[in-house]
Amino acid sequence: MAFADPKDRFEESIQSLIPEILHFGRSNGVIDETLDMLLDMLPGIEHRDIVREMLLATLKAGMESDSRADLKLMNTTLKEMRYTTKVFAPYRSTRKVTVFGSARTRPDEAPYRMAQELGQQLASQGHMVITGGGPGIMQAVNEGAGPEHSFGVKIRLPFEANANHVLIYNPRLINYKYFFNRKVALIKETDAVVLLPGGFGTLDEAMEVVTLVQTGKCPPMPLILLEPPGGSYWSSKIDFLRRELLDYGYIDRADLDLFSITSSVEDAIESIHRFYFRYHSMRFVGERLVIRLRSRLADEQVEQLRKDFSDILVPDGRLVHTGALPEEGNRTDLLELPRLLIDFNRRDFGRLRLLIDAINA
Repeated sequence: MAFADPKDRFEESIQSLIPEILHFGRSNGVIDETLDMLLDMLPGIEHRDIVREMLLATLKAGMESDSRADLKLMNTTLKEMRYTTKVFAPYRSTRKVTVFGSARTRPDEAPYRMAQELGQQLASQGHMVITGGGPGIMQAVNEGAGPEHSFGVKIRLPFEANANHVLIYNPRLINYKYFFNRKVALIKETDAVVLLPGGFGTLDEAMEVVTLVQTGKCPPMPLILLEPPGGSYWSSKIDFLRRELLDYGYIDRADLDLFSITSSVEDAIESIHRFYFRYHSMRFVGERLVIRLRSRLADEQVEQLRKDFSDILVPDGRLVHTGALPEEGNRTDLLELPRLLIDFNRRDFGRLRLLIDAINA
């Protein structure tokens, strides 16, 4: 009579405890216990609930997908975003400006010189710049700002192998396989965007960042179209938007207030400073919008804002003073800032941008 190997019996008993389908709740038996043990072994992990879901998502992907290509994409995406967070984390309190523009612009051209001046002035005022890390406008901005005030988020392309000379060996240079991860870094980590003339990539970046702000997928920020004096690169695009999008009802008039256009580096930087004159930042807490302020508004100013922007409130919605909400406790550095609590309709982000302008007036 043959006896089963004890090791086989053990593996079979363990296998019987593993569910066929994993859930994000705590109904996974031995898998939940194993994840808890793993997290207990690694000190210093904050937000364990989120990390646990990330681990579960990885296991679920492995169980659900037999496509190696799909799993490689998920794996690379997670690793690229992890490294992005690691590089930017020490500079979260420093204002940063992302600059887009052509990789083909030459040093003897006006946009190149403007980009250098922009980088230099931003760095001299304590800001940092984020570029795509390549040649042209990107190199000009990094040259102006210098390596200590520069980030480079570079896409790996066969015809653009190396970063520009300012960023080579820079610890704030990140190389990406996927454009979508790179775009997240360029927008998520910035406080303002300046766009100089460029090709398909620049136009793509311009439309994407406007769409993200218009739909509320990223917070309002200064979006500045910068072109040389006498140029028509951006002004002609705005004419197109008015003629072909606004006149046909594809966008609202207030959507055109999401960005501004100038031919002056000084005006571009002043637009950034003006945006953050009293406005600090914002976040949603449930369905409520909380706008953090650098200084408190007078009661009559708040009442006037409520009247002037009643169209962006939900029915019977509020626009009132408030302190920090309990849900904001993870940002102890911001708890003392005065705030406005707004029952925003989460639709009219062009008008929300005008509200921020009125707060800063």
